[in-house]
Amino acid sequence: MPKEQLRLISRSWEETKAFGRILGEVLSGGETILLEGPLGVGKTVLVQGIGLGIGYEGRILSPSFVLERVHQGRLTLRHLDLYRLSGDEAMEAGLLEEPDPNTVMVIEWAQRAEGLLQWTIKISMEFAVTSPEERRISIEAFIPTWGEKAEDVVSRFKERRAHSTGP
Repeated sequence: MPKEQLRLISRSWEETKAFGRILGEVLSGGETILLEGPLGVGKTVLVQGIGLGIGYEGRILSPSFVLERVHQGRLTLRHLDLYRLSGDEAMEAGLLEEPDPNTVMVIEWAQRAEGLLQWTIKISMEFAVTSPEERRISIEAFIPTWGEKAEDVVSRFKERRAHSTGP
């Protein structure tokens, strides 16, 4: 059960990617991150930032049509998309194995996997009504040690934004 829900606003794709990068920098391996939100909200952009944060410099695309993409930085990033599968189908295909200590698993359309594995944090994204570029992002930690880490990520994101000279 989550301790509390942290919230922030991303005002652009760049900010969403920056948030993901900060999150990626604190990942140590063995984490499972669930991503929820409608089509086009920026889930893959967030994963691109996570990739940068773990030291992966290549291109990260949505795994919608291939179900999983794997990227190697200081950690292995398993990027899954369950849009086209039920949780049971993903389990049967072997996609929902717990990550090893050198791997981070990020699952888009994660609500299809709820109850099938233990997750570290859940990030929910939604469109903000104030601007087509803004996104409301909520973070819930499901592992006690991640409550403080999630707070640190949000704090670092807000501090970065406060010192940013751009929009």
